[in-house]
Amino acid sequence: MTLVSSATAGTGQSATTESSTKLTADYNLFLKLLTTQLQNQDPTNPMDSSQYTQQLVQYSQVEQSITQNKTLNTILSSLNMTSLTTSSSMIGQPVQLNSDKAGLSATAPAQWQWDSTNAIDKLKATITDAKGKTIETFDLDVKGTSGQFSWDGSTKSGTKYTDGLYQLTLSGTTAAGAKISTTATAMGKVDDVQMLNGSPVVSINGAQYPTNMILKIAK
Repeated sequence: MTLVSSATAGTGQSATTESSTKLTADYNLFLKLLTTQLQNQDPTNPMDSSQYTQQLVQYSQVEQSITQNKTLNTILSSLNMTSLTTSSSMIGQPVQLNSDKAGLSATAPAQWQWDSTNAIDKLKATITDAKGKTIETFDLDVKGTSGQFSWDGSTKSGTKYTDGLYQLTLSGTTAAGAKISTTATAMGKVDDVQMLNGSPVVSINGAQYPTNMILKIAK
């Protein structure tokens, strides 16, 4: 259950290594050909040195670029480790996320914080699965402009859902029946932090979120 891209991390570093290996092979071959030409040239009609000198300069420029990429990858790796170390302080802390999707597991319910633009008396909560299928709808009596909602996976028919990513859609109404804009944001305790695609990602109740989706960290 993840809200981040599944692209393979470290692709850039791998590409740099492959480029460096290929350049070394091509450069060695170029030097062998050049040496052979110089050894077998006509002394009365020597080769024009401008062409192979230009090629040597081009190889040198490419080699410098690859070296710079290696250095940048090393710096990036160091920054990633620093970011991971810093983010690890969130482990065990409750956080609020800029997402209406929350993880549900056998050991913990899916949790959300809700906020409305005005005070409401009733709240219609609709839960859908990762494929957009409606799982259950709840009509709740609430008071005020904010609150929390948790779902343990149970439906009115007795079905029990677990281990998945679920979305909460809300519709709030006042006592007079007016509809009020209401938003849901996922909540939960950070279980672990890891690097994925070069960025720190937190795991909350089986769901993964990039750290830039964190709105609030509670104590």
